[in-house]
Amino acid sequence: MAKAPSGKTLTITQVRSIIGCPPDQRATVKALGLRRIRHTVEQADTAVIRGMLAKVRHLVEVQGR
Repeated sequence: MAKAPSGKTLTITQVRSIIGCPPDQRATVKALGLRRIRHTVEQADTAVIRGMLAKVRHLVEVQGR
């Protein structure tokens, strides 16, 4: 069972294009809620989100750690 979010959030911004990226990385960026370069979203600071960020760390910028 996953832990409940502790109220902490991460601000995630896409800084690089997904053109030329493997399909699994494209899907991860989409699942994070990002749509285009310089698009910013807020996500709960959970282990699942951190795992997704580790997969696409070269495409995004994260604040709020």
